[in-house]
Amino acid sequence: MELLDGGIAEMRAALEAREVSARELMEGYRERVERLDRDGPRLNAVIELNPDAERLADASDRRLAEGRGRGPLEGIPVMLKDNIDTGDRMATTAGSLALEGHRAPADATVASRLRAAGAVFLGKTNLSEWANFRSDRGCSGWSSRGGLTRNPYALNRSASGSSSGSGVAAAAALCAAAVGTETDGSIVSPASANGVVGIKPTVGLVSRAGIIPVAASQDTAGPLARSVADAALLLAVMAGPDPRDPATSAAPEGGAFLQGALRPGALRGARLGVARDYFGRHEEAGALIEGALRLLRELGAEIVDGVELGRAGIQSAPEMELMVLEIKLGVDAYLAAHPDAGVRSLAEVVAFNREHAERVMPYFGQERLERAVAGGDVDEETHLRVAAATRGAARAAIDGALGRHRLDALVAPTLAPAWVSDLVDGDLKLGSCSAPAAMAGYPHVSVPAGYVHGLPVGLSLFAEAHSEARLLGYAHAFERASQVRLAPTFPPRAGAAGEATAAGAGRAR
Repeated sequence: MELLDGGIAEMRAALEAREVSARELMEGYRERVERLDRDGPRLNAVIELNPDAERLADASDRRLAEGRGRGPLEGIPVMLKDNIDTGDRMATTAGSLALEGHRAPADATVASRLRAAGAVFLGKTNLSEWANFRSDRGCSGWSSRGGLTRNPYALNRSASGSSSGSGVAAAAALCAAAVGTETDGSIVSPASANGVVGIKPTVGLVSRAGIIPVAASQDTAGPLARSVADAALLLAVMAGPDPRDPATSAAPEGGAFLQGALRPGALRGARLGVARDYFGRHEEAGALIEGALRLLRELGAEIVDGVELGRAGIQSAPEMELMVLEIKLGVDAYLAAHPDAGVRSLAEVVAFNREHAERVMPYFGQERLERAVAGGDVDEETHLRVAAATRGAARAAIDGALGRHRLDALVAPTLAPAWVSDLVDGDLKLGSCSAPAAMAGYPHVSVPAGYVHGLPVGLSLFAEAHSEARLLGYAHAFERASQVRLAPTFPPRAGAAGEATAAGAGRAR
């Protein structure tokens, strides 16, 4: 268990030394999936196990024995969110029964890069159906194909979303690390709720080809892992240009952009602005982040308080209008490229859901998908105008704050502690700080900062485009000093009043 809950570097060392085999690693994680995900606490994070996992692990063992490992993930079991194509016997459905049984003919670029680095695909993870863009009243972590994912720190609490299963799988050591996707909050929010590291990269750093989309202006894939080092390693493997996604044309190749980033003294001299717009929604989480700010200051950062991003201006930008426009464009294009999917357009998905409402919509509807279909064909001029307005408001807010205060990054609580899952009324929307970086297409890192009543809370760092190396350096230095992560114990509900662990208080792994 120590190795399974450990880091990829330790696993690779054990594999190289022949102290453990890739087959044994894979079987160890698969046993945990059976014991914790399918049985026991029934986390429900894994929507499908890979029937080819044994073959892939055995092939890794042969390559390692012959000294011809393919890359830094050789033999490492990884899971992918169920909206990422894999050209194998696993389905890709976005959690939707309308796509049940759909098997992609080829890997998404993200998947092919992970395979080329040696990763063993253990399975696909559950998600909020259609990446949480089905209903105005949806419940994060629920899909009609996969059911409800549960938070391993309190089983009645939300795993957040939409990359719910990826966050839980990483937190509960059901795999070495996982891949999620984000349009707004879908990586960093489950990272915070499940006590892991999440990286939402700059849009265009990681290819979206072969990923079921929501909004091309903001969509990106990114890693969720138990440490900054592991998340950074996956990002380095995944990043790079791809002719299938023109947005990546300027992306750096080979992960060199992260070289030297993870150094203990990275915070010395850094000017970090406290985005006060995103405090005040949960007093105990706010107090925990105040402790994190003190630790950042002890580590050499200059904390600049009272930075305002103009949250109201960002919220008034037409982000929802943009998503409604772009999901129809994106899903129609994806389904046109996958003629064997069973449905040929978003309109056919909506019709399928209506016809099978008892199974697909037992708790909430599909208002967002219906609005997208009702909008008809998207006028290019309108699309460009809405995209520019959405992106412009967020970039002006972040760039303005960084420039006015001469900042290297902005910091805030990622999310309030996880709320109680409610399939009847949907999510309790306490908000998060995800919108500015998501709308701007800028990078955002969430790193565990501590616990409130046993529930994880993340510290967010975000800045301008292609600042991943700097942000990961800060997150890594903070993580090393705080040592706050605690493995989940799967309690039925949150801890007793007064239980809290702040960054730097426990120093426990």
